[in-house]
Amino acid sequence: MEPYPEGVRLEKGPGGLDRLLLSAAEGEAHVFLQGGHVSHFQPKGEKPVLWMSAASRFEAGKPIRGGVPVCFPWFGPKAGAPEAPMHGFARILSWAVAGVTREPDGGLRAVLELSAEAAARGGFPHELALSLSVNVGRSLRLALTARNVNGAPATFEEALHSYFAVSDVRQIRIHGLEGVGYVDKTAAMARKPGEAGPITITAETDRVYPETSGTVKIEDPGWRRRIVVSKSGSATTVVWNPWIAKAKAMPDFGDDEWTRMVCVETANAGGDAVTLAPGASHVTTATLEVLGSP
Repeated sequence: MEPYPEGVRLEKGPGGLDRLLLSAAEGEAHVFLQGGHVSHFQPKGEKPVLWMSAASRFEAGKPIRGGVPVCFPWFGPKAGAPEAPMHGFARILSWAVAGVTREPDGGLRAVLELSAEAAARGGFPHELALSLSVNVGRSLRLALTARNVNGAPATFEEALHSYFAVSDVRQIRIHGLEGVGYVDKTAAMARKPGEAGPITITAETDRVYPETSGTVKIEDPGWRRRIVVSKSGSATTVVWNPWIAKAKAMPDFGDDEWTRMVCVETANAGGDAVTLAPGASHVTTATLEVLGSP
């Protein structure tokens, strides 16, 4: 492979896992090759945008807790196969760096790939190949491309399962999903009507908002900032916080860490699953940026 551009380094991160460091003029990001997993994004002069658990395991074949896991090709448990890895295999296999380039605006763009052959070598024969483009500057743009390399149609679910750092989840307001009905996974998948105002987090929250393609803003008064999540190619938005009991029950999640994070996920899940014809591709993008208080 060609030498990396200035500001790019491949190093051994925690647990000896390979980690790509991307330092652009206006922002920086870290990407673990295991899972194609973005673990850090920080625009210049701002606090980190992504949250990582201090209890995360950095072990080969184990999911990393926090950042932006890539859920694929199923979301949650696999239907009919409870022994299969939660949220699919993409986040536990090693991806390859296809290239890193410096953009004309001073940003950096890294492309990672998980081929169908690599998935099969990892024990998951599959008809879909993946690539993830990570563009780092003042904003972070992620583009996940799935391509059907088989001779028959293939269906998948996916998510860019972003964990955002917040000052106190009990004080934030999430805008952009007003009036949208959702599936409540904390209430036996009950369908519930949307709320008239912004979402506030007051208990364990695990909501799947189908048929949602709009921009979501996380208003964080404690840090006087808004995190803006805009997307394309995604018809599902997921909002998640484990609250007290579930955080204590998860071995890779600190007991008190739930106050400092919220997930707003860019997804295609459930009825929004994607079916690709042979040779066809689908691209899902999520762009994360930080703005000051309104």
